[in-house]
Amino acid sequence: MNFEVEYISFFVIQVEGDEAQGAKRCKHYQTLDGEDYVDSELSSFLGGEFKKIAKRTAERNPKAEQVPTKIGRFTVEPGYDLDSNPNYNLFARLRMSESMEQYMENAESLVQAYMDASGIRGGAMFVVRARHTKLFDEPFIFVLKCDFEQKIARVTDERSLLNKVEMAINAKNMKSIMYPHMPEEGMLEPWEIKIHQSSHARYFEDFLKYVEYEKSVPEIMNEQVLGFVHQYIEQAYEDNPEEREKEMEDVELWAHSEQRELQEKWSHEQVMEAASIMIEQKPDIELKLKVGHMSVKALLADFGDRLHIAKVAGRYVVVIEGEGLLFDKGILPVELLQPEPLEQIVDKISRKTEEELY
Repeated sequence: MNFEVEYISFFVIQVEGDEAQGAKRCKHYQTLDGEDYVDSELSSFLGGEFKKIAKRTAERNPKAEQVPTKIGRFTVEPGYDLDSNPNYNLFARLRMSESMEQYMENAESLVQAYMDASGIRGGAMFVVRARHTKLFDEPFIFVLKCDFEQKIARVTDERSLLNKVEMAINAKNMKSIMYPHMPEEGMLEPWEIKIHQSSHARYFEDFLKYVEYEKSVPEIMNEQVLGFVHQYIEQAYEDNPEEREKEMEDVELWAHSEQRELQEKWSHEQVMEAASIMIEQKPDIELKLKVGHMSVKALLADFGDRLHIAKVAGRYVVVIEGEGLLFDKGILPVELLQPEPLEQIVDKISRKTEEELY
């Protein structure tokens, strides 16, 4: 998947002092056409990056709430076309630029818009128009950002040995934007854009204010569970508004806690009914829980089938069943065990609890 560069504009962003409050300056270094780019050092520095960005996969509904690569969609008011979106127009003008001067002006407009984002760091920014000549006549726009690396030195000669490089960049942690999004080779989505940045960063979201992102799978699942809970509370406390309001407040506190304890509110049948609806939509939903210092990782579909939660003498018990047991590296005596009947384990837990009480 080779891309042929038509234009590339090179900018340097400098931030003085605090990243959030410090003064920010942007300087245009150079704009090159395709021929000059091939003969420049930028060609070797960025070689392979366009292919890597294009092949980087992203899910519209990611499996985690914070992911480095996202698919965004330009937003418009009902009844309006794509060209009513200001962010789209930044990229459209770059794609349609008819001269190097016009391209440079449009690239500078895009970088200046990026400068208004909160918490940006100093570094080099490249705005590139390139074509995939074998697949499309339309050009792509790539925006590449390399942050300055601190305390980098290079070896010079035997007398000075080391020479500090004040403004050094590398492509290792490069942030990127690609427009339009290419879900697969030969397919373009003009309404969509692909961004890549550190999973905790929001530079591009702040910069692209008129782009929206689909919710992650955990967010969708959380909303669905809360919907089930709210429905249950409405029915259970239909004749008691005060108690209903208190239950709703408790649910909100529970739902937004970092670690949540077992609530012991629903029957096994109610849990299975709600879980089955979610599993039907997404069979691979994960179930993670901790019992003391021990962690359990399974699928929600395993609950009630191969994973069971019970209470024995006031203590929580998780029973996991399967046809075999496998151990990782590092041989331990437990691997030689002849398993006891479950009834003996339950009895042992009961006796241990009684001993602790008395």
